[in-house]
Amino acid sequence: MTSRRVGVVAAAAIALAIPAFAQEKKMEMPKPGPEAKKLGYFVGSWKSEADIKQNAMMPAGKMSETAKCEWFHGGFHVTCHSSGSGPMGNMHALGVLGYNPEEKKYTYYGVDSSGHAEMATGTNEGNVWSYLGDEKMGGKTIHGRYTITTESPTSYTFKYETSEDGQKWTEVLSG
Repeated sequence: MTSRRVGVVAAAAIALAIPAFAQEKKMEMPKPGPEAKKLGYFVGSWKSEADIKQNAMMPAGKMSETAKCEWFHGGFHVTCHSSGSGPMGNMHALGVLGYNPEEKKYTYYGVDSSGHAEMATGTNEGNVWSYLGDEKMGGKTIHGRYTITTESPTSYTFKYETSEDGQKWTEVLSG
């Protein structure tokens, strides 16, 4: 086939394909599902206080924090900007809550002004949200479990526990 003929054949193939693509369903922006919409509970301004027990990450003491959480564009994630103080001084943090429909798990990504970064996955059953994540500390893997229990539309309790083996949990903070 000559190059001119190849060009004509290619142009004809493209011309025939364009109407076929136009007949396919128009692609639409995805919409958040019911699991993502449940994260709306956390949208708003929050004040929290916690008691910290002596642990490998920080000394014992009291912690207080304020957070402002809002929907990120698209309605799939909630971003929370927080600031507070605790036994190690003032801190600032950014957290992102979401839902991964492929894994059917809630997600959390967080960073703070001490250089700490973490990721966790979670579940929601009724009024209880449970997140699990692993961190390296001193060459060891430490498992973390963060549990939130919603008490009302404007109030929840929380606790953070750690474990070296994923079986025996030690409470680090609660509030």
